[in-house]
Formats: sequence, structure tokens, C-alpha cells
Amino acid sequence: MKNYLKRSAVAACAAAAALALTAGTASAAPSTVWTVSPSPAAFTAVNVGNIVLTATIPMTCTASNAGGTMASTTGNPANVAAINTMNFGTSGAPCTSVLGNVTTVAVTPWDVVAVDYNSATGVTTGYIGNVKANVSAGVCKFTVAGKASATYTNSTGILAVNSVAGELTVSNPVNCGAIVTTSTKPTFKGNYAVKVAGTTTIPTIVGSNP
Repeated sequence: MKNYLKRSAVAACAAAAALALTAGTASAAPSTVWTVSPSPAAFTAVNVGNIVLTATIPMTCTASNAGGTMASTTGNPANVAAINTMNFGTSGAPCTSVLGNVTTVAVTPWDVVAVDYNSATGVTTGYIGNVKANVSAGVCKFTVAGKASATYTNSTGILAVNSVAGELTVSNPVNCGAIVTTSTKPTFKGNYAVKVAGTTTIPTIVGSNP
């Protein structure tokens, strides 16, 4: 009987702890105040490693850069930055694919949208919104639009774009055959190092819920 009571007590404590953890997680309020530092400010972003747009086939860019403005704001989700220029490839280092060189012309502005903030890691989770780009791979041409999941890490200044299938869509495919169709679900992946324009300063994004 004593052993049974001990086991029952342990089980009850474990259940209570699990309930407390669940309640704590469920009651965590999302950030509604986003403090960007410095604010307002212009920023630049340069790729770290390859940038890859996959629409059935991978299209790889070894050079990519972006620029825009950032500022503190409120709300959830919240636009913490606007990407006003987005470039893929250069004349000396064009993006490539099995269909030939790839030209991607971004239709900006794109938005950097914050949704969640982890104060322990300094990581903001969100997405790049209002994405639109006209893509040519050899004779195949199409438009990509939608959003791309992303995170931003304060300690490194890395904006990591890691979209999942279904966030981006294809429209107006021309000369693409069965390779790229309106049923294709593209993904956009790659890391960008963000700096305050003209400096080596890494900007920060902090979310809170006063």
C-alpha cells in the first residue's frame, strides 16, 4: 500500500507539472511592441552562401544583395523593415540552372514581417511578405509570388530565409513545359548578413509585450 501511495504521489506531481507547463506555454502572449535599433535606419544585406530558388529544379545564385529601411513599430504581425531593392546574380556571377542562366527581377517593396521573439536566443521569427519576382531560366519564364518564412538573429545579423512549399506560387509560365507549371510550389532559401547601411553595425530587433 505504501509503494502504491508513493507511485500515486509521483504520478500526481508529474501530471501537475505537465499541466503547469502546458498552461504556461498556452498563456505566453505574443510580442506587440517591436524595438528596432537603430530606428529608423537604412540597411543593406549580402548573401552568405548560395541563395536557391527551387521551382521543380534548383536555380542557384552565388551573389545576391538587398537594401531597404527598418524602424520600430507595434502590432502582430508587424512590418519591421521594407526591402526596396533585391538583386539576384551579377553580370560576372549569374544565377544558374539546368535550363541555363537565370535572371530574377524582384518587384519590390518586399516586407520583413515579425511574428514571434525569443528573448533567450535573440531570434525573431516571421516571414518575408509581399514577395514577387519575374524569373527567366533559359527560355522558360514565370512569376513567383507569396511569402517566405524567415528568422532574424540579433547576435549574428543573419536573416535566414527558409520558405516551405505552399508559401510561394507560380503564375504565367511560358515555354516551361511540365517543368514549371501553376501547380509548382517554389521554395526560396538562403542567408543574408544584415548591416546598418554604410557601417559594420548589426541592427537588432526586440519584441516585447508591455
